[in-house]
Parts: sequence; C-alpha cells; structure tokens
Amino acid sequence: MELDPVILSRIQFGFVISFHIIFPAFTIGLAAWLATIEGARLVTGNPLYRRVFDFWRPIFAVSFGMGVVTGIVMAFQFGTNWGVLAVKTGSIQGPLLGYEGFTAFMLEATFFGVLLLGRDRVSPWFYFFSCCMVALGTMFSSFWILANNSWMQVPLGHTIVDGKIVPSDWKQIVLGPVQMVRWPHMLLAAFLTSAMCVAATGAWYLLRGVHRDEGRVMLRWGLALVAVVIPVQLFFGHLTGEYVLKHQPAKFAAIEARWKNQQPADEVLIAIPDEANERNLYAITVPKLGSFIASGNFTSAEVGLESFPREDRPPVLIPFFAFRLMVGMGLIMLAVSWVGNLLRWRGKLETSRWFLWATFLSFPTGFIAILTGWYTAEVGRQPWVVYGLLRTRDAITPALTTNDVLTSLIIYIVVYFLFVSFGIYYIYKLLRDGPRVEDTVLTNVTASRPMAIAARTEKTADADAGSKP
Repeated sequence: MELDPVILSRIQFGFVISFHIIFPAFTIGLAAWLATIEGARLVTGNPLYRRVFDFWRPIFAVSFGMGVVTGIVMAFQFGTNWGVLAVKTGSIQGPLLGYEGFTAFMLEATFFGVLLLGRDRVSPWFYFFSCCMVALGTMFSSFWILANNSWMQVPLGHTIVDGKIVPSDWKQIVLGPVQMVRWPHMLLAAFLTSAMCVAATGAWYLLRGVHRDEGRVMLRWGLALVAVVIPVQLFFGHLTGEYVLKHQPAKFAAIEARWKNQQPADEVLIAIPDEANERNLYAITVPKLGSFIASGNFTSAEVGLESFPREDRPPVLIPFFAFRLMVGMGLIMLAVSWVGNLLRWRGKLETSRWFLWATFLSFPTGFIAILTGWYTAEVGRQPWVVYGLLRTRDAITPALTTNDVLTSLIIYIVVYFLFVSFGIYYIYKLLRDGPRVEDTVLTNVTASRPMAIAARTEKTADADAGSKP
C-alpha cells in the first residue's frame, strides 16, 4: 500500500474520529443517565441518588470537554485535507454542521453551566430541567451529525449544478428513511455504552467492598437499561442491514465476504478473507443462512463482489471482521444484562462474584461496538466519500503532498496521546475514588448556612430591640 496523500488523509481522519467518537458516545448516554438519576432524586428525595449524581457529574464534564476539543480538530480537516469535498458538498454539509452548532451545541452549552455550578443557585425543578436540556442537546447533536453522514452514505434530496452537489429537498436530506434508521441505531449504541460503564463501575465497587449502596444502584440501573435497550438495538441493526443491502450491495457483499453470486447463499461465520485470490481461508459457513439473513428466505439469490467492477469494490478484511466484532459485543451485552437481571430476581446479584467480574470486564463492549460499527460503515463505503457521486481520491485537497499529511498526522498522534491520556487518567482517578458522602453533606450545609446566618441575625436584632427602652 503506497502512502500517498489520499491514504494518509484517510488514516488521519480515521485516527482523529476514532478518538473523538468515544467521548460523544459516552456523554450522550451519561447525560441521559444524569437527568434520570436527578429526576429520581427530585421525586423520592433519596440522598443516595444525589451522591450518585454528584459522582458522575465531573466525569461527564471532563468527557464533554474532551469531546468538544477533539470534534473541533476533526472539523478542521474538511478544509485542510478534503478541500474538494468541502467545495462540492459545502451547500449541504455546511448547513447541517451549522445546525448542529446552533441548535444542539448552544443548547448544551447554555445549560451545561447550570448543571455544573447551579445546584444551589437555582430551584430544584429548574436544575432538573437544565439536566434534561443538556441531555436533549447531546441527542440533537448526534442527530445532525448522523444526518450529514447518512446523506454521504445514501445521498438523497440533491441536484448537481455546475459540478457542485446542492440541496433540492431538505426534508429528504434531514429526515430521509436511512437517517431515521441510522440515528436511532447510534443513539441506542450511546445509551448502551454508558449503561455498561455505569454497571461495570457498580460491579467494581462491590468487588472491592466499597461504596456498596452507590455501587448497587449503578449495577442494577445499568443492567436494567441494557436489558431493555439491547433487543431494540438489535432490531434497528437489522433495519440498518436492510438499507445496506438495498443501497450499498457491494458493502453488504464485503461484510459477508461473498465473492461469488450465490443462490442460495451461505453465511460465513468466520474466515480469513484472501482478497488477492478472492477466496476465504479456513471458513466456517452455514448453508442457506446467508439468504435468510439478507432476504428472509432460504432460497434467494444474493450478489457477490464479482458483480462489481474492481474499482467500485470496498476492502473486505476490515468490514468483515469489524462487523463480527460489533455483533459479538452486542451479544455479550445481551448475555450480561439478561443474566444479571435473572440473578437480581433470584436475589444473588451482589453475591455472585463471577458475575460481578464478568460485568466489570464488559465495560469496553459499548466502545468497541461503536468503533467497529463505524469502521464497517465508513470503510465499506469506499471507494466513495459521497456514495455514487464523489470518489474519495477525487475529494482530496489539490496540491496536498505526502509530507504535509504525514507531518500533521504525527503531530496529531503525539498531541492526542498526551491529551487523551491525561483526560482518561483523571477520569480513572475519579472512578477509583468513588462517591464521597462528605461532599454532599458539605454542599447541603453550605446551602443552608445563609439562611441560618440570617435567622441568627434577625434573632439578635429582636433581642437588642427588646432590651432598649
């Protein structure tokens, strides 16, 4: 593989977004979790929920900040590396990214300060409202980003004028059928990621014998959410597969490592795709299952990569393995959550150390599923940056040299590893220290102190007045 500006720019963008995507995915779910736990505290008055909220709030703040910084850097590359893409599609992608800033990011930023600093400065109901607005803002943000990416995957509602792709139907661009499948799929993935982290943190505390009450809340609530969401996520995953089969058949064939047209089609469970010789090594297959997965019956004809010109075929190795890793992570989350709720029903959840270890070790499953799902979608889209309209090699900035991209890539790698390492280490320290009861007590005392001082002042004044003739 020759390291030309195109492949290096793809590596650079992939590197940057791989770091970026884990933080929004985590904060989308975590914002919803904070709003939920604050709502429960407001209704029940349970101080335990307050301690859990105060524990996760700084973790959310750090993750949110890291997501903002990495996202800004990612956006710069549209101008530095992908100039032709920006010129040809700017009238569509520019407004979509702008809407994300004006509607989503501004909503988050407005109420984010209240969430961090306004606990004792606003009423309890307004504070809860602020938490909900931050959660809603993160969801809006994901909506606009997915609208942009979904349009690149399956372009709709556009026309071509003087070589530029311009909008003709914003409803199709923003609310097209592909977007209405991919956005819920991403949103649910974010919820699952955060829920698994919350459950794993609770399991970690119970294993260590610390923060038992808070750990029990995290473990139970996290597992309950995953158990409910994962079947819905599997359904939207199936719908996503249907759109890929319909609109991107070459990607579907690459995911299945199906080289030849087949009727009925086998399902390759695992293999080592040999792209040079268009075959699968050490393949384990199930006859006819490929037809059933793709089309819902055991006799349908399925398209192989041989039906597409070589220049229109995506790579096979990455989508093939990435897709199976994504599905595997989903099955692990399904097993852990359902077994956990069964143990809870039997009263053995907190005492089954083998299960607590399994839950703790499952904390990265959501992150792995999101990353591998993104790799499947983006690598499988090649050789197109806007599917069927603009090839990746034609979207690069003119006159960009290999040294230019290589230098910036090295700088990104060094800065990101330093920056992200410090951030993750700080989050680890917060997780290790755990919830602190004294912080909540101190906050309550501090909040009540002005009233106490006022009461004492008033009492003293009355006494002085009574002693005067």
